Amino acid sequence: MTLKDQIQIVAANAQGAFVPPSEAPKNAKAEDAGPTLAEALARNEQLAEKIEALDAILAKPLSEILADREKADEAALAWDRFGAMWMLSQRAMRRVALDLAAQLGVSEEDIVARAMTNANAVLNGADEVDLDGTIAPAQMAHIARHRAFLRKQFRTG
Repeated sequence: MTLKDQIQIVAANAQGAFVPPSEAPKNAKAEDAGPTLAEALARNEQLAEKIEALDAILAKPLSEILADREKADEAALAWDRFGAMWMLSQRAMRRVALDLAAQLGVSEEDIVARAMTNANAVLNGADEVDLDGTIAPAQMAHIARHRAFLRKQFRTG
């Protein structure tokens, strides 16, 4: 029995008559009935897996959870420092290349064009082009993992 079956709200005027509650439709549509048993069981399994994962995290001592976060922060800091070092070395090597090119009478545009040609040769040459051994195999593997992104960055034209 629902609450609606027990309570009847009557109109405020004196001539208001008792109105019986409307009857529920006898043929409810299938989509109104909610998920099927199979869908409910699948959803239940998904939720159970999420709960297990959360339980595994919450079962750890707080010190261990915080240690994991500290490790992640340290790793992020290490990558940030590596990025700064890489950027500085690239700018320094660019400056050296441009200074040497100026001494030889080669323009900055020619140097940039040659650099782009070398970068595209590595990106488009599968794993055969390693710029005469200046790119280590591990670096080539790293470049290969990001090849699609890098191709967008080193487009010519």
